[in-house]
Amino acid sequence: MTELVAQNPAADSLKLVLKRVTNDIDEAKLLNEIASAYRADNPKLMQQYANEALQLSKKIKFRLAEGNAYMNLGNAGIITGDYAKALLNFSNAQTVFESEAEKKSSVDQEEINNGLARAYGSIGIVFSEQSNYAKALQYHLKALKIYESGNHPEKLARVYNNIGIVYKAQGEDFKALDYFIKCLKIQKKIKDNTVGITTTNIGNIYLNQKNYAKAFEYYNEAQRLFQQYPNGRGLGELYNNVGLYYKNTNNPAKALESYAKALETFSSIDDKFGKSDTYFYIGEINFEKGDYQQALQNTSKSLQLAKELEITEQVQNAEKRLSEIYEKLGQSAEALRHFKLYSIAKDSVSNHESIRNTVRAEMNFEFEKKEALQKKEQEKKEIVYAEQSKRHKQQILFTILLILSLCGIGFLIYNRLQLKKNLTLQKDLAEYEQKALHLQMNPHFVFNCLGSISSFIVQNGTDSAIKYLSKFSKLMRLTLEYSKESLIPIDKEIESLQNYLELEQLRFNKKFDFSITKSSEIEDDMALPPLLLQPFVENAIIHGLIPKKESGTITVDFSLNDENLICTVTDDGIGFNTSKELKENSVTVHKSMALDITKKRLEMMEAYTSKKAKVEINELSENGTVYGTKVVLNLPIQYIAKK
Repeated sequence: MTELVAQNPAADSLKLVLKRVTNDIDEAKLLNEIASAYRADNPKLMQQYANEALQLSKKIKFRLAEGNAYMNLGNAGIITGDYAKALLNFSNAQTVFESEAEKKSSVDQEEINNGLARAYGSIGIVFSEQSNYAKALQYHLKALKIYESGNHPEKLARVYNNIGIVYKAQGEDFKALDYFIKCLKIQKKIKDNTVGITTTNIGNIYLNQKNYAKAFEYYNEAQRLFQQYPNGRGLGELYNNVGLYYKNTNNPAKALESYAKALETFSSIDDKFGKSDTYFYIGEINFEKGDYQQALQNTSKSLQLAKELEITEQVQNAEKRLSEIYEKLGQSAEALRHFKLYSIAKDSVSNHESIRNTVRAEMNFEFEKKEALQKKEQEKKEIVYAEQSKRHKQQILFTILLILSLCGIGFLIYNRLQLKKNLTLQKDLAEYEQKALHLQMNPHFVFNCLGSISSFIVQNGTDSAIKYLSKFSKLMRLTLEYSKESLIPIDKEIESLQNYLELEQLRFNKKFDFSITKSSEIEDDMALPPLLLQPFVENAIIHGLIPKKESGTITVDFSLNDENLICTVTDDGIGFNTSKELKENSVTVHKSMALDITKKRLEMMEAYTSKKAKVEINELSENGTVYGTKVVLNLPIQYIAKK
């Protein structure tokens, strides 16, 4: 099938070279270069070639090309607006470049460091786009540290500008100004063609601080620089900002002159976004002067362009202004109509922001979970390395003592000591593995609850959602308290399950009843890992009871059997096999991590306690009729004092 795409001379030239390549290393490099060449005009092809580069570089273990492929995939994600996927790929690139940078022996060390700086900077940009300015600043400063130690003035200027943008968004004008000025000095020195935009940004800071003399000085300088380095978009924005300057200094006539220049500039490059802003600014001055017909005409033009571009925030502002204009003109019906349209647009903006906040929260949870796991892995490596180093020194010492003393008894004692240290190390590693798996468990549980809240808001309305959210916040507080502990008392687990089941009762409108029982033989300080039963209770509700037509019942029981704690979750739902068939036949199949993570947690418990821990899932039936599912966890008895 022939692929019809717009011509890209740079990419086409690289493809010709690719046909003549005879080794995998050069092929991986060229695939990344082709992906980069499509960055400006075809993110789909950029992603395609980056994926090819990634597969090949992994196959031949070419780590530098692998990191660059992840960077290209991340940039494709930003272009298409998929920030979660972009963040994941930039994070993967960071991991690759960091592991290579630690070796400090590669011939490509400078390129690896630059790749790492690019990964940090790109992660910072993603967080900045998602309004997570603290994280954005953290990663921009990491990139800055690398660029400041090398000779990359253009990249250094870009990082200074990005940091300035973050500080400006946080309202810290003085810090933003400091970094914009640092950026400007470098750009003037290297004759960077974006120097006019930076100069405009500095003027905007001074305008915001009401230092009008300085603002006007930098606006004039920016206009001179745009003549030297033409940039239609940047020049149009400059004229709009100059218009705001004149408006703020009570010179509406001059402001209108500047806005007219902005319209002319934006029209020359067919920038509808800029024109929409400018028409709104002109309409604002008309409205303030009492020229309501002109205000109506210009604001309507702004609204029309905003609708074409689907800029919801601008539609909201324009509809509100039109309502105010018609009210001044005494046309109440039109004023009411546009106020209703304003309300609709406002709700749309609010809904969009809510969705964006949810996506941002999930993205941050995933990223922070990965950071936490990487940190735990690094801690484990450091412990193993320190222990191995210590063992190595001891071996030398005991070998010398063995030679000097020629004492077989000393050799046996040494072996016993080494065995003990080895067992201690294995026990410590098992505990770290269990904590790392627990870190996986908590975000998974939170995402399930967030999904429940989202569904409940859609199905039941605001009042019920507030009640549901109150219970969820209580459950979250309990979960956060438990997340610090490897073990919690059984009563605490029961309290958490009680709260969770009440939430699900609310969500599914009393679709089921539940009971939780505990044997009197269970002591107060007996404990188990937190959130261990919650995934099985959730499965019982979602896959057992909800598909059932009638109401159902869930029972949770804690009892003792010899040296074991028996935790049982029983439901009278549709049964395990029927539920499995429904999921297999479903159009959308959700792959749950909870059961796999729980099994791994049980394996770690076995390693830590040296006692058997297992889970059994059985379908309940009588005379061929299925009447539910029973999950039995057989756990070693543990106590809080033994953490």
